[in-house]
Amino acid sequence: MHDQRLKDIVPFVASVESGSFAAAAERLHLTGSAVSKSVTRLETRLGSRLLERTTRSLKLTDAGNAYYQTCLRIMEELAEAEAVLAAQRTIPSGRLRLAVPNTYGRLGVMPLLIPFCHQHPDVELNLTFSDRFIDLFDEGIDVAVRIGGSPDLPASLGCRQMGRERMVFCASPDYLARVGRPTSEAELLQHQAIMYERVDGSTKPWLFTTEDGYLHWRNLPHRMALGDVDAQMQALCAGLGVAQMPSWLVREPLARGELEIILPEQQPDGLALTLIWPRRKQLLPKVDALLAALEGLQIR
Repeated sequence: MHDQRLKDIVPFVASVESGSFAAAAERLHLTGSAVSKSVTRLETRLGSRLLERTTRSLKLTDAGNAYYQTCLRIMEELAEAEAVLAAQRTIPSGRLRLAVPNTYGRLGVMPLLIPFCHQHPDVELNLTFSDRFIDLFDEGIDVAVRIGGSPDLPASLGCRQMGRERMVFCASPDYLARVGRPTSEAELLQHQAIMYERVDGSTKPWLFTTEDGYLHWRNLPHRMALGDVDAQMQALCAGLGVAQMPSWLVREPLARGELEIILPEQQPDGLALTLIWPRRKQLLPKVDALLAALEGLQIR
C-alpha cells in the first residue's frame, strides 16, 4: 500500500507541473490513461478531489494545493537523502545558505568562513546578514547562527549552544577623565547612558548581578538610544557616555585603548549563541562540514 502511495504521488505532481495528463505522461514515459487512472486512484483513496479537469487544462482544488505542497516537501527530502546515500560523496559541494546576525556575523563568523571556503572550493556559500528572526524552512536556510531567541524549537530543528555572551560596562578614557569613574551601581546610574533601542521602540535595560548572585534589570533615563550596535559603539568611543555591551563586540576597542571597562565585578551573562539547522539536512556533507567549522565560534 505504501508503495502505491509513492507511485501515485509522482503522476499527480507531474500532472500539476505539466498542466495536463498528456504532458505528464510524456514526461514520465507513460500513457495518458495510466496517469489519469493514477490520479483518480489517489483521489479515491484520499476521499477528496485534487484536480478540476477541463478539456484544456487541470486546476488544483484547495485540498489539491495543500496536498501538492506536502508532496513537494516529501519528494525534496527523498531527493536529499538519496543524494547523500546513493552518491556516497564525502566531498562537500553545492549551494549552502547560512544566516548570521549583522555585527556578530562580521566579527565572529566570517573569520571561520574564510578558511572554510578555501578548504571546500566546491561549496557555493550564500550568506545572509540580518538581526531579524529567520524561518529556516520558509527561507531555505541550511544553518543559522543566532544570538538570543526562544530556546523552544520544534523537533525538526537541530540546535547546539555555543556559550553565552558576557556583558560589560565600558566608556572611553576621555569620558572618564572628564566625568569621573563610577565605583558602584548607584554612581553608574548617574552617568550619561547610551542605550540600545529595540525594534518596537523600547530600550534594552541594563543587567546587573546582586551580591547573592541573582540577576536584575534596570531601566533608566538615557542620553541617547540607538537601534544599531555599530552606531552605539561609535557614540561610546567618541566619549558621549557609558554603555553595557557584549564583551565580543568591545574586545578590539578595549585592546586598542579606545574603551575601558568600568565596574569589572559587574559582568553578567547575556544572551546565548546557538547553531540551528534542519535535522534532515545534517546528512549532507556540506552542512556537516559547516557545522564542524563553526565549532570554533567564540562569544565571550
